[in-house]
Amino acid sequence: MQDVTDRPFWALMTRYGGADVYFTEYFRVHQDSRLERGILESITRNPTGRPVVAQMIGNLVPDLVRTAKELQRHPVAAIDLNLGCPAPVVYKKCAGGGLLREPQRVDAILGALRDAVTIPLTVKTRLGFEDDRNFDEFLAIFARHRIDLLTVHGRTVAGGYRSAVDYGWIARAVAQMKCPVLANGNIDSAQKAEAVLAQTGARGLMIGRGAIRNPWMFSQIRQKQSGAGITLPTGHEVLAYVRDLYEAVCPPEVREASQVQKMKKYLNFLGLGVEPTGSFLHQMRRVETKADLFKLCAFYLDHPHPMPLEPLAIPLSNRDVLAVAAT
Repeated sequence: MQDVTDRPFWALMTRYGGADVYFTEYFRVHQDSRLERGILESITRNPTGRPVVAQMIGNLVPDLVRTAKELQRHPVAAIDLNLGCPAPVVYKKCAGGGLLREPQRVDAILGALRDAVTIPLTVKTRLGFEDDRNFDEFLAIFARHRIDLLTVHGRTVAGGYRSAVDYGWIARAVAQMKCPVLANGNIDSAQKAEAVLAQTGARGLMIGRGAIRNPWMFSQIRQKQSGAGITLPTGHEVLAYVRDLYEAVCPPEVREASQVQKMKKYLNFLGLGVEPTGSFLHQMRRVETKADLFKLCAFYLDHPHPMPLEPLAIPLSNRDVLAVAAT
């Protein structure tokens, strides 16, 4: 997730159990692009001890090929093409999810990348742009170019993060593709992870927002799979995570106001599991100092009770940062 799941965040996740594989933020690819140093350091200074997949976003064949070749000079397990980002600033440039409006261009891009990439080539996609009518066509394109892994987010680009996730389409991809398929979208608990794997037959899961809210989820999923009881963090432990997060992702040389704004990106996700009225989110988005931020977090989290950290039914406006949809 861009500007969120960066190298410091990865390092923190490993302390809470960590994922099996990590995907970088996307490298923006265009005519004048160069490998962004901060993202590249998540590869060259990988703090996780686990494989890293380098993610690209763009639409120009020569530049995607050039970037893929450059990335292969570094210790990456695979090269990933992003066809799923629903952010308007991305899809309006016909990149990310915007490419799902142009099957022929995706076909050309993957053909060129398949020739240029000598390590595994992977794709992350949504079901389509406005609807899912072309999803089978895209599956045929992915199969024709022999991609090595497909991640499917079970929403359209227009569905943003508010529409229901259609796991049936992910199951369809599993049935049609020879390569492994990962399921993505609303994996918010170990129980949900187990259910989605059973329903879709996917080889694994991609987890983004859920891990920000609940860094214990990877360990909880492993506990569930082993038949062990799931350990829930207490409010005290969640508050400690917030403090760890601040120390990990907020560079001390950056002014406090900017540090607080960066933390809000993470707490937007965590806040969905704190309390059901939306009061925490409302107040958190308005604090301006580190002291006020931690005072607010302590008010809601300084307690010994277990917290499932699953998203609560908080009313959100259509313009809410957590309710992104195409317009």
